[in-house]
Amino acid sequence: MEQAWHTWGYVVIAAVSAVPAAVLAAFLLARRRGRAGHPAPWRTAAADVGALAGTAPWIWMILTPGTAQGVNLVPLVDLARQVGQMPPGAAFVQVGGNLLVLAALGALLPVRSARLASLPAVAGVAAAASSAVELLQYGLRLGRVSSVDDVLLNTAGAVLAALVTRRWWARR
Repeated sequence: MEQAWHTWGYVVIAAVSAVPAAVLAAFLLARRRGRAGHPAPWRTAAADVGALAGTAPWIWMILTPGTAQGVNLVPLVDLARQVGQMPPGAAFVQVGGNLLVLAALGALLPVRSARLASLPAVAGVAAAASSAVELLQYGLRLGRVSSVDDVLLNTAGAVLAALVTRRWWARR
């Protein structure tokens, strides 16, 4: 646990410190949209800022240089290795973390836009975003493993989060 805090503590501190700025940004954005006659200024401003603020720290963590470069393109091989060979706590953190990477985006995207208020739309956006992050990890040679399983877990996390917020989705 101490190693995890040493590695990621600054991301947590920055994310928590950014909350007041995010609240202010949502307020100012909603006010501006309201003046412009936007039909749902508060809802869309909160969803936009929440999706960004809830996703950015995870992306920062993912794009932080690591120590193991690789590519895994065979589905579920990485996941099976993590669950089968890692200590249970480490496997839980790996799988749970990947499920949370795009959870804020998945939860708030359909709240933000009626056009994206479906599980296939959320899955498509999440898969594209996750694929872009994995390609960046590989292309920037960050010493990280780029894996199709990460894309699958990130996408699944976004879809599960969208299911949680289904009652608040934008009306069609």
